Amino acid sequence: MTATVDGPDFIALQVRDVEAAAAFCEKHLGLRRASASPPGAVVFATAPIPFAVREPLPGMDLDDVARPGLGVALWFRTTDAQELHDRLAAAGVPIITPPKDGPFGRMFTFTGPEGYTLTAHGG
Repeated sequence: MTATVDGPDFIALQVRDVEAAAAFCEKHLGLRRASASPPGAVVFATAPIPFAVREPLPGMDLDDVARPGLGVALWFRTTDAQELHDRLAAAGVPIITPPKDGPFGRMFTFTGPEGYTLTAHGG
């Protein structure tokens, strides 16, 4: 039998300051920490795919990266993209693309922990 890949099973952002990135995700996105996380990481109780922030992997120097995550599109599903946008904007989180209707509902793009570009959609 030939092995196949079913799809993404875990997503993590590599960050310099794990606790600050985790606090951003908790405060601004409402994510809740999972009951267990490996050393050097904070895993959140997200579904269907677990999401985490973690220390950089060996060999990864984030100081040599122009912008973390460049070339990767990371989208978060939300129950109300407009309300989330309004809350993030009021908190001073940089908004890259204002809300608009897209193929997956209302959507907008913002700057997440350590400069990652994130998109929220839904509602």
